[in-house]
Amino acid sequence: MPFTYSRTVHFQDTDAAGVVYFANVLAICHEAYEASLATSGINLKAFFRNPTVAIPIVHASVDFYRPMFCGDELTIQLNPQQLADDEFAISYQIFANEISGRCSAKSMTKHVCIDSVNRTRKNLSEEIINWLSQF
Repeated sequence: MPFTYSRTVHFQDTDAAGVVYFANVLAICHEAYEASLATSGINLKAFFRNPTVAIPIVHASVDFYRPMFCGDELTIQLNPQQLADDEFAISYQIFANEISGRCSAKSMTKHVCIDSVNRTRKNLSEEIINWLSQF
């Protein structure tokens, strides 16, 4: 079952045409990611400031199906999946105003766990494995 995050589109999220700027979709997805971590009990300050481990995004993509405008109520469904001992991907479905039930955009991010000092891959922590298993 996916994690669900709700958010309103703000004026600052839009471009000159009045629709959500493409790069801001990834920022919104990252908000959902952070919310899912916090909901599962992960301390965000400790997670993102860990001096020995980092989990950078190594790939991201977005497909757009319907425009999203300032004031739209978004529902983001997040579904992470472990790919290997040291990596996972998150797929996102974004719905605007959910009246039609039609998806406005789909996104995917791929994350790799690394040692922050020597930048070599390392296995995902038990904390992240537990987070992954919730969805």
